[in-house]
Amino acid sequence: MTMTATVRVMTPEEIAARGGGETAFLHLPQRGTLFAQRAMRLRQLASGHPMGDFLRFMAELAQAQQDRLESLPGVPLPDADALDRAAKLGAPPLPAADWPRDPVWHGVAKVLAADLRAHAPAPAQAALEQIAAGADDWFERQADCLLTGVMEGLDLATAPVIGAALQVYWTHMATTLAAHDDGRGQPFGRIDDEGACPCCGSRPTASITRSNGESLGQRYLHCSLCSLQWHLVRIKCPACLSTKRLAYHSLDAAGADAPGDSRAASASLQAESCDDCGAYLKIMHSDRDPFVEPVADDLASITLDLLVSEAGYQRHGVNLMLLFGAPDAPPDPSP
Repeated sequence: MTMTATVRVMTPEEIAARGGGETAFLHLPQRGTLFAQRAMRLRQLASGHPMGDFLRFMAELAQAQQDRLESLPGVPLPDADALDRAAKLGAPPLPAADWPRDPVWHGVAKVLAADLRAHAPAPAQAALEQIAAGADDWFERQADCLLTGVMEGLDLATAPVIGAALQVYWTHMATTLAAHDDGRGQPFGRIDDEGACPCCGSRPTASITRSNGESLGQRYLHCSLCSLQWHLVRIKCPACLSTKRLAYHSLDAAGADAPGDSRAASASLQAESCDDCGAYLKIMHSDRDPFVEPVADDLASITLDLLVSEAGYQRHGVNLMLLFGAPDAPPDPSP
């Protein structure tokens, strides 16, 4: 069974010409609607889906994230000197692994757990109770695992809610910092690693091609932590930045009569794989489905991950709502 399709992709020059102007480097998360739109998309995708119960539960979590984001208090942010240092170093100003986290996010996690308990299935109740009783040092150990990728000690059962709280906290910081006008301009500029988020340095969940305005046809990577989107030209691997041996896979292609079948070429969601580094990242096309949402559609397309993984590729994208694999050692059961 083949999943690879021959796809006609515009060159960066063609895309720029079609867009009619300079491409915006960043798209900031819309604070007032970000998680609510994700919840709406998850509910839409849940209808008739084999993982419908899971997607509806994730919708409840996303809506709870929106509620928490709207009520979060002020937290410490980098000052002008810190922003200057980050810019000179080509580094993100709110680095996920190194930023001194304000413990306010612990409270976010506990409230998220409380919000979910009324709708959570029985297997999830114990994890939610553990979060409700969690001590500060336990929260910080779990955050260190998630944000550094060092999985030893990570509790997979509680990880989605811990990740959701960290997303609320980082989105709060990113949108607050971006909204603070001190005459210096946008606080998030290009950093040395094109494939990492310019705000927090995290890996993307997926990429999305935009279908309107100055970004028409352009591909943006969607941050797994703060939800910032940044531009990366198409036909370029987000993992190793190679432009040579890329291929596109889709569930439609698996049922296509031939590699060039139009069903594969017109799929709204594909996996872009790179034979130079062996990684893949999903790419979503809003011109083919205007309602695609990177985190929600990634969760609903796990079958594509399985198929591409069977072909020998390693997932590059990170989705804090669903972690692939297992920790290197049993999780620490103590709060």
